[in-house]
Amino acid sequence: MAITDKIYIKNHQQIASQLETSFPKGAFKGATLDILFQGENLAKLDEATQDRVLDFATDFMDCDCEANPHCGHPEEKFVRYLLDLRAQGLGPDAVVDVMGDDYMLYAYPGDVLSFLDGAVRTLEAVETLADVDGRSDAASDARQKREQLL
Repeated sequence: MAITDKIYIKNHQQIASQLETSFPKGAFKGATLDILFQGENLAKLDEATQDRVLDFATDFMDCDCEANPHCGHPEEKFVRYLLDLRAQGLGPDAVVDVMGDDYMLYAYPGDVLSFLDGAVRTLEAVETLADVDGRSDAASDARQKREQLL
């Protein structure tokens, strides 16, 4: 299961009440994206929530794909966001706090830790395979990125 399947809308019940409809808690679920980013629904949200939803849309959903927001690019951008937060030295608890402040999203710190651990293990594998294949540039790149996550 991808980390984006474990990212949830903070204050979900309050937002559902403002919109007078139900929608999934998962931030990257198709129905959630459809409901939150319809202009008429966005106007029903309080100002603080509108700002966070618009920030999320600007940062992750800005894509020219015909299938946007269901093209996969929002999830890719969010994964990069999580990796960037870790590269800045934030631990799983702090990552959860920041995503809550930035976008009104939450996740369980254990899920974030598992994701980050998986990213480190993947980079270790890339580094080893690149070394075996004689691609020292790719190995060095993977090593540098892995070290940023440790």
